Amino acid sequence: MSMTTWQIDSAHSSANFSIKHMMIAKVHGGFEKLSGTLQYDPADVTKSSIEATIDAASINTREAQRDGHLKSADFFDVEKYPTINFKSKKVERDGDDLKVTGDLTIHGVTKEVVLDVEGPSTEMKDPYGNTKIGISATTKIKRKDFGLTWNAALEAGGVLVGDDVSISLDVQFAKKA
Repeated sequence: MSMTTWQIDSAHSSANFSIKHMMIAKVHGGFEKLSGTLQYDPADVTKSSIEATIDAASINTREAQRDGHLKSADFFDVEKYPTINFKSKKVERDGDDLKVTGDLTIHGVTKEVVLDVEGPSTEMKDPYGNTKIGISATTKIKRKDFGLTWNAALEAGGVLVGDDVSISLDVQFAKKA
């Protein structure tokens, strides 16, 4: 087997996050538009690579006013920084799973992150004859590391928005013909 090219199937993929709100409970959200390419070598997974792009304006926390604020210059500033990008630099085996190290760019700031990846799954044919595989990945980042520093102090102490962001990705890929 050799290197195979796979495209992200955005209709069957999600990029989600959670962050503490008012130091009480986590607020969950996601991005609805993502695209990208996986170069996958099942014989030697360390030769594999992935590039992905998220449309920052596709953020959805199921609350329109909050989404508007998140798109503003206080947070993602989608007018100036319309995309969030990831480009892998290294893929390593970690038992049955993978560790994918790469550059994550948010709000014009690039930092190295490590994704803990389950998969890829076994190849399957969908009802339309397309060959698919899937992965699940997680990581944690500090939003301040990416210049996302807006916050508000709470009367009772503490802050409105936490710094630690948990990210979870569930991505389905279609084999490129």
